[in-house]
Amino acid sequence: MNAPTSAIPDPTGATPVMAQFFEAKARQPDALVFFRMGDFYELFFEDAEKAAAALSITLTARGNHGGAPIPMCGVPVHAAEAYLAKLVRSGFKVALCEQMEDPAEAKKRGSKSVVRRDVVRVVTPGTLTEDGLLDARGANRLAAVAVRAGAAAVASVELSTGEVECMALSREALASALAALGPSETLVPDRLFADETLATTFKSAGGLIQPMPSALSEPSAAEARLKRLYGVDTLDGFGELTGAEVSALGLIAAHLETTQAGKLPALTAPRRAGEADVMAIDPATRSSLEIEKSTSGSRDGSLLGAIDRTITAPGARLLSSRLARPLLDPAAIDARLDAIEWFCERRPLREKLREKLRGMGDMARALSRLALGRGGPRDLGCLRDGLAGGEAIFALFGHPEPLDPPPPPEIADALAALHPSANADLAHFRRMLAEGMGQDLPAQARDGGFVAAGVRIELDEARALRDDSRKVILQLEARLAAESGVALKIRHNAVLGYFVEATAKAAEPLMVLPLSTTFIHRQTLANQVRFTTVELAELDARIAQAAERALAMEVATFEAWREAAIRIAAAIQAAAEGAARLDVAAGLAEWADDVGAARPIVDRSTVFEAEAARHPVVEAAVKRAGDPYTPNDCRLDGAGAAAARLSIVTGPNMAGKSTFLRQNALLAVLAQAGCYVPAKALRIGVVDRLFSRVGAGDDLARGRSTFMAEMVETAAILTQATPRSLVILDEIGRGTATYDGLAIAWACAEALHETNRCRGLFATHYHELAVLEDRLPFVSNLSLKAKEWNGDLIFLHEAGPGPADRSYGVQVAKLAGVPPAVVVRAREVLDRLEREAGAPAHLEDLPLFAAHVAEPEPQFGPSEVEAELKTLDLDSMSPREAMAALYRLKDKLK
Repeated sequence: MNAPTSAIPDPTGATPVMAQFFEAKARQPDALVFFRMGDFYELFFEDAEKAAAALSITLTARGNHGGAPIPMCGVPVHAAEAYLAKLVRSGFKVALCEQMEDPAEAKKRGSKSVVRRDVVRVVTPGTLTEDGLLDARGANRLAAVAVRAGAAAVASVELSTGEVECMALSREALASALAALGPSETLVPDRLFADETLATTFKSAGGLIQPMPSALSEPSAAEARLKRLYGVDTLDGFGELTGAEVSALGLIAAHLETTQAGKLPALTAPRRAGEADVMAIDPATRSSLEIEKSTSGSRDGSLLGAIDRTITAPGARLLSSRLARPLLDPAAIDARLDAIEWFCERRPLREKLREKLRGMGDMARALSRLALGRGGPRDLGCLRDGLAGGEAIFALFGHPEPLDPPPPPEIADALAALHPSANADLAHFRRMLAEGMGQDLPAQARDGGFVAAGVRIELDEARALRDDSRKVILQLEARLAAESGVALKIRHNAVLGYFVEATAKAAEPLMVLPLSTTFIHRQTLANQVRFTTVELAELDARIAQAAERALAMEVATFEAWREAAIRIAAAIQAAAEGAARLDVAAGLAEWADDVGAARPIVDRSTVFEAEAARHPVVEAAVKRAGDPYTPNDCRLDGAGAAAARLSIVTGPNMAGKSTFLRQNALLAVLAQAGCYVPAKALRIGVVDRLFSRVGAGDDLARGRSTFMAEMVETAAILTQATPRSLVILDEIGRGTATYDGLAIAWACAEALHETNRCRGLFATHYHELAVLEDRLPFVSNLSLKAKEWNGDLIFLHEAGPGPADRSYGVQVAKLAGVPPAVVVRAREVLDRLEREAGAPAHLEDLPLFAAHVAEPEPQFGPSEVEAELKTLDLDSMSPREAMAALYRLKDKLK
């Protein structure tokens, strides 16, 4: 944690209020305690000093303790979310210590009684549920890692939606699994940090790493906590969980018990996945390919940002999850592709669906907040509107008349979850909210005004008293005057409350039978006499309590609805997931139509055949600039039958080698995630592991140079790639001596071809590697084309067979703005090196830079042919004269 355990002052001699603070701090020593005092959260002692520095707020002092002033700072309750967000992003834990009763209640125990307070929640990065603290279109996962008997497991929970997953895997696969999850917080048994390899893996996972006592991950204790979390007597219903999986899930259960103060979230049963179910993508590859976010950390510029056409936040999160973990099962991939194809063929229906989806809220997150006691009427309104939207979507698909042909299983299953009659409790709950809730909903139940009129008669009466008390009093006044025949008025003061008043003369009949039994004498003044009645006294009490009673009844109604939602949480979660799946399929179909994407063929072969493929992110940027994008083909075959296993890619810098490499890797991600691909056609055999070493970068935190970081990643590729893997490597061997780099690149290429036997693209400026095409049976040469024209370099961005003839480095330096004198000098050195290619280049024979006089940049004017062309008057020439001129110009070209 960024916030180590704070030193707790000696509580001896503390005031009653500060004693409460010390008690809360002792229970959460490693958290900043937000101590509720009226309309502010106050922080004291070291907590205040840390918070004031992190939040840039004023540090002050209040009272004394132990003979010294108490450091203090505070934030308003109404603005607390923004401060919480900043503290959590800075790595702090925050314990919320709330007032558990009204000050008036405390006074009933005595005038000096202190309002009761308690810690109701500990806020950590992985346990956020508030909309204001979360990215609506991104997941916020809490992960846990366990290793037992050499086997590892990763478990995760998205507390804001209730989704729980676990995966049994090897220790070596932990890095890829954590990178795919992208957790905000990872729980790790403290004993695992003693393993240097595992410690490095945890540090590379991103997010907050939270050490946990290893005892919490012991199987028996973990199993007991997991049973308590789900309220079950046995875990058999969750499948055959391994010991490591139980330990990881038990860590999450322990953390939730601590941070949620005993409140049980609405969680799904753990969804189990295996190491062999998803494509392994290590952190370095995920970063270099910019799958979910660009190198700047933004969605803009990433693959996800380029293809995301989802309407809803849950749909965006589901799409992100699919891209993060592409599948390995062709049948499961085809099921997703079937749904996209179905929507591609039905554009009008797709547009109507997307319009309906715009009214769907984030039901999963609303339900989670309600289950944890943090939700309000707006969250119930979200469930009401979401379920109503689900019914409208279900009706949109031709129900009750069946569709012909019927939709594929992916769509049919999603519609079944939205079926209004599929779950009677769900349908009843939706109707109850539709009839019982108003339209203008407050954020909190204590604000009232969200229960519709006519739902509860007593509530309507209380509201009438609260809102129309003057009207009610006038009605009673008129009735009493009519029944008694006396001119009277009902008045009010702070001492008597409501009372009946008449003049001394008029009041005489009220003092004798039979009216004296109704009118009870209260007070006689000089000119007036005051009475009350049983009905008026009751009305007085009801009016005084009307607002309080109305609010209490609304809060009770809210609690009843909240508990009803929790009882059918599984059905609500299924409906939310169904809507998200429809959103993803329709959104991907929309993107496919926009960019002309095609359905890929995914099978169990080892081929990779892409025709006219494009890089989705680069293409979008190029089109925004108004330029065309040049598509390219790529053919590989791990078996070496249909194409080469390994292609050596050469060409000048800026010609598009890195884009070509990345676009083919991204095609594999898209295809196996179940998306259409930006290509005319693609056939791909399932890729089990994707590796990318593209781009240079050092790792200063670990003391690694660019070359060392590259070699570490290359070593991981050479030790882990299998015959089903896809490897893209760019400029292996740079950063060291030329011959060393060439030797390393050569050896790596041979290893990929002979040992790993995987499909690969190997970009290099070592043109010597081109001879591998003749030496190894399944190697081919590809090059990105460029041409020189009048001394300038033109990039064609076309990949074709054969090696590049040169790298054009000097020309690229000129394009980059290198000073002309330096460019000319580089040409001289290059000419000497090329002339002496057969023998060692004697660079020492070249004149020193200091002695060299920079030559002016060569200027290219129009050629003799161009000059004559400009003088020809084509309109006045006869056909014979034009033919003669053409022959004359042709002779000059010779």
